[in-house]
Amino acid sequence: MAELSTVSIIKGENPIDMVVKALEAVKAEKAFKNDEKILIKPNYINASHPSTGITTDARVIDGVIKFLKEKGFHNLVIGEGSGLADTMAAFKVAGVDKVAERWGIKLIDLNKDEYLTVNVPDVLALKTVNIAKTALESAVISVPKLKLHRMAGVTLSMKNMMGVVKPKGQIHHPLGKKIVDLVSVVKPRLAVIDGVIGGEGHELSGRPVQMNIVIAGLDPVAVDTVGAEVMGFNHRKVEHIMLAAEKNLGICDLNRIRVIGRSIENVRRVFKRSFSYYILSRFS
Repeated sequence: MAELSTVSIIKGENPIDMVVKALEAVKAEKAFKNDEKILIKPNYINASHPSTGITTDARVIDGVIKFLKEKGFHNLVIGEGSGLADTMAAFKVAGVDKVAERWGIKLIDLNKDEYLTVNVPDVLALKTVNIAKTALESAVISVPKLKLHRMAGVTLSMKNMMGVVKPKGQIHHPLGKKIVDLVSVVKPRLAVIDGVIGGEGHELSGRPVQMNIVIAGLDPVAVDTVGAEVMGFNHRKVEHIMLAAEKNLGICDLNRIRVIGRSIENVRRVFKRSFSYYILSRFS
């Protein structure tokens, strides 16, 4: 029998409870050892409030921490390297500073971390990449927003790893191949997509879509495949998803992804794409 990846889709009104339920469903604790450092990596490309559909909801991070703490994991940090804002200011706008304080967890601005140059295995386009030491020394949980992207099509758990890179521009052109090269170095052990309020248009458009869902799984390729389909975006049109599967980083075949909780069809909503996506896709 072909290997399957399991992805949970949980719909509800309480994001913290939704996250815990989603992680319980995929037995997320299996991804980690009790004594290792775990980096929770949200998406704070700028200092927008999560209600805009641009940044990760602090309640989703709260749910991730609650689950991990209850499973006996205590060596946790929250880290991000914002591309367009002061990272600590972005944490504050989103309310993550209060979540971290309540749980006694350190917040790290990865832009100020020590960076190491790493050779990429099985190179597609990026021979070496500069990655934050904290990310290299930790088990990574990617906690992105459910939203579209003007160049990549979608920006979910794999593309979210750009926050551990400096300079960010080294991942652009060709973006899809370089995302996959990056993920081959720092592959998330767990992906938790914040779909409480999604973002249509593009990554910075601020066009919120109320979805009230969380998507989670141990295979970031499968999670991103499901996330794309939930937004009405054909995952086969997302270059980095397809290339990641070809590079054996995960599964993108929907016939080999076991979706539990809600079905894709039950929660799907077609997100409107930005005009810039159609222009850029013609010349990519």
